[in-house]
Amino acid sequence: MRIAKAGLILLLLFANGRLPAQGLFKVGVAQRAFVLDKAYRWRGAQTHALLTTVWYPADSASAEQPQWLGPPNSPLFSLGSAAQDAKPSPGRFPLIILSHGTGGSASMLAWLGTKLASHGYIAAAVNHPGNNALEPYTPSGFSLWWERARDLSVTIDNMLADREFGPHLDSSSIGAAGFSLGGYTVIEIAGGITDRAAYREFCKSPTADAICKSPPEFPELLDYFDRLDEVAKGDPEIAASLSQEKESHRDSRVRAVFAIAPALGPAFRPAGLKRIATPVQIVAGRDDDLVPIASSAEYFAAHIPASKLVLLDGGVRHYEFLASCTAWGRQSLPLLCTGKSGVDRNAVHEKTADLAIQFFDAQLRTGRR
Repeated sequence: MRIAKAGLILLLLFANGRLPAQGLFKVGVAQRAFVLDKAYRWRGAQTHALLTTVWYPADSASAEQPQWLGPPNSPLFSLGSAAQDAKPSPGRFPLIILSHGTGGSASMLAWLGTKLASHGYIAAAVNHPGNNALEPYTPSGFSLWWERARDLSVTIDNMLADREFGPHLDSSSIGAAGFSLGGYTVIEIAGGITDRAAYREFCKSPTADAICKSPPEFPELLDYFDRLDEVAKGDPEIAASLSQEKESHRDSRVRAVFAIAPALGPAFRPAGLKRIATPVQIVAGRDDDLVPIASSAEYFAAHIPASKLVLLDGGVRHYEFLASCTAWGRQSLPLLCTGKSGVDRNAVHEKTADLAIQFFDAQLRTGRR
């Protein structure tokens, strides 16, 4: 009798989107362009909308198709399988907001978004203005790091208000995940406080490492960054942003944060991390060549209370967390697509996505009705 009653409870919870789904959902994918009514800091971007890709549990009759990024006849990246604009599955699901890395795009996190959706989450990845590969990069988009946390909060607002997805979201179960600069972004939204002076001090010290170099996507960045205060004198938007640099960008709706190879550890002083009360899990490759773990992943884990760090061995570097490359992608984009010999990028994705699901299940679903 007890077994039958427990089975009924589990069935009801699953129907309401409350139970961790073991990969049973079909995956839908849709695009949103969130146009804002009020003034926004677009950081010099041409597009004045938050372009967002949404992966979600889809109706069981949906037909998934392979998704690709790049020219139709010669795609560069595989984005998994999903049903474009499929009808959402009945029920209410947790929302996970995703933040891409420096100069990347929402699509590069498809490996995580599709896996989350198949397990009963709605994942929404925003393209950060001035810092995404869909249009020309801007110096402000690469320098005003803390503005990215605001992008996430505004995207949460718009997802909750969305006519199609809003009714399927559990507003009490929201998490965030990000890669590289996106990892920095979700630590910001958890309550970390940026301090550019701390970053400068580190980069002038004997312990300076690769995090002090301009990213490959924007080789002139550090020269511009050093002149940022001077530039702000002639640019009111930059000046206004700099005035809020050391403010908290915490969003209390975000109840758990999953940071993948998070960057810019030196941009936080220990005191700016110790106040974080949001549960944080960090995953990084032990052999990260662009964002050394000593000054970022391990530093974050040492100073964020009750955080958990998982380091992946076996030669896992930074770009293993980007979307999987096609043969043409490996030939035309070796910097992004060629890792250490013997490293299986798909296996890295699978391991990391499994860790994310376990973490979010524990933080957003366990003990909730």
